[in-house]
Amino acid sequence: MAGNSNIEWTEVTWNPVTGCTKVSEGCRNCYALRMANRLQAMGNPRYRNGFNVTLHYDLIDLPRHWKKPKKIFVNSMSDLFHKDVPLQFIQRIFQTMNETPHHTYQILTKRPERLLELSPFLDFTPNIWMGTSVENERVTSRIDLLRKVPAKVRFLSCEPLIGPLDNLDLTGIHWVIVGGESGPGARPMQAEWVRSIRDQCQEQRVAFFFKQWGGVQKHRTGRTLDNRTYDEYPSLITT
Repeated sequence: MAGNSNIEWTEVTWNPVTGCTKVSEGCRNCYALRMANRLQAMGNPRYRNGFNVTLHYDLIDLPRHWKKPKKIFVNSMSDLFHKDVPLQFIQRIFQTMNETPHHTYQILTKRPERLLELSPFLDFTPNIWMGTSVENERVTSRIDLLRKVPAKVRFLSCEPLIGPLDNLDLTGIHWVIVGGESGPGARPMQAEWVRSIRDQCQEQRVAFFFKQWGGVQKHRTGRTLDNRTYDEYPSLITT
């Protein structure tokens, strides 16, 4: 439920919650659902419930045992702000993050409306980076909700990017990650969509991270854009 990650923009994952439900078109080919089904079939006890939302109380304090500073992706196999995750559980996760300032926590949600609703009851210490997924123009309203959250670093994950995002208002946003869909049924991403987001980030002085082109075999397509690798991080690094 935790370990070194192959995700390019983080170092380790921490999954005190597993399981989720689909909320938008970006969820169609959910990698976490595929992985959870595979782990359940293998008899992994963490996935005895398959991809139903499951709380793992025994993992709440796990980052306290990591002495070396890490960039930690929180709930790569779920969404911390799913309606089935109680506020009290979320507060315990935040307490762990608040009390381990040597780590940087990266939280990503497709439910910024609940994030905003609960934010008055949470302590967004500077080591907590809060993000939302924006896969196409239909969900750009998520950006406005995220902008209202009192996190010191706010970011967008435009992955899987399945449509153009040509008119982004990045006010109050510090970081944008872009990536194509990968795995079975991967929908293609157009190069002009990526270039447009990159150019908007440069114009609005926002860090740009290009994760991958994706595809059924993403290792073949790589992650260079116009002969360059974009590995930018927000300037408000807290570790």
